[in-house]
Amino acid sequence: MVQALFITFILILIVDFGLERYLGFLNIKNAKKELPSILKDIYDTEKYVKQQAYFQTNSRFGMLTSSFSFVITLLMYSLGGFAWVDNFVQTYIQNEIWTPIIFFAFIYFANDLLSIPFDWYDTFVIEQKFGFNKVTPKLFFIDRLKGYAMTIILGGGILFAIIWIYTLTPEYFWLLAWALITGFSLFMTMFYSEIIVPLFNKQTALEPGELRTAIEKFASKSDFNLSNIFVIDGSKRSTKANAYFSGLGSKKRIVLYDTLMDKLSTDEIVAVLAHEVGHYKHKHTLINFFISMPSTLLLFILFGLILKSDELAQVMGGSVHSFHLNALAFSILYSPISLILGIATNVLSRKFEYQADGFAAKYGYAPQLLSGLKKLSATSLSNLMPHPIYVFFHYSHPTLYQRITKLNEPLAPEGE
Repeated sequence: MVQALFITFILILIVDFGLERYLGFLNIKNAKKELPSILKDIYDTEKYVKQQAYFQTNSRFGMLTSSFSFVITLLMYSLGGFAWVDNFVQTYIQNEIWTPIIFFAFIYFANDLLSIPFDWYDTFVIEQKFGFNKVTPKLFFIDRLKGYAMTIILGGGILFAIIWIYTLTPEYFWLLAWALITGFSLFMTMFYSEIIVPLFNKQTALEPGELRTAIEKFASKSDFNLSNIFVIDGSKRSTKANAYFSGLGSKKRIVLYDTLMDKLSTDEIVAVLAHEVGHYKHKHTLINFFISMPSTLLLFILFGLILKSDELAQVMGGSVHSFHLNALAFSILYSPISLILGIATNVLSRKFEYQADGFAAKYGYAPQLLSGLKKLSATSLSNLMPHPIYVFFHYSHPTLYQRITKLNEPLAPEGE
């Protein structure tokens, strides 16, 4: 039984890696195809050569990093590396709550330390070479330390609570852990921009002027109660632009990257925000939250069922079941289910993006949204020709070609 489970684990890891490499190969091959006519005005010849170089560089680097990660993971499973870590931790700590916490902390920090050279190269070589990076070495390490602090406080706190629940009531662990994670997710949906974002970026209220007036005019016309419009200093890290909507109810806010304000016109920014308002009007945040609830419940039901399996712990190199070794085993067994749920989530997300685009178009902002999307793609050197299968597996947004095509279609009459 243990041998069969071990072979299953290794096969899952190999198939997952092989699938990702195949999808990456298809994507690289497809990116070289000639652009459709509606996309040819996005890049001039020189810019298109630069975009292709950027995409190819990132693709090769992504293959290198994923291969390195795959080899390390395979070696850890095959050579009993996780069992060694478990034995090392239990040499000093033998506590049903703190042993798994220190075990996961050891794995997390070891993995992060291994990733630092790759992240450094990505930031200070690739992104720097193509003109995107604004991060200084000092900021790079400050962000890292802040990330560690957040992981220890939030991640460690949640992990402590989940393990504590399991020690109190293994029978109802799945239900109480699910309730905890659901409550935490709701809290973060409400307060992420107020609590987490300020740790890394400065947010300031959008000053009165042409842009704020235009945004407030649209908000009034679309019956969208909005008073919280913020600008975030994204330029301290990258030249790439973005905007997002966060929160629910009185906590909802729209956040503009300062780089977005530099690259788009007032009408284009309003069009992008109209898209974000469309998400709110169609209740996409709420729908996503409620959809996540049963999938999280499924995860904890299955997780609770395998936590007492000695066989799974033995596959990891242990002798009897333990929370941390069984949790690692579960993460492998659950990955095929996670893949399927991820695909379904992306399919729904792409539908939501079309709806949000349609909302902006309904208020007459289709041309401005089109031009804004093209500018954002051009300034970020986006790949305009991703492979359809790659899109199906990984894209939460439709491709630019798909969005342009959809926006160019006649609007359906009200009620259809």
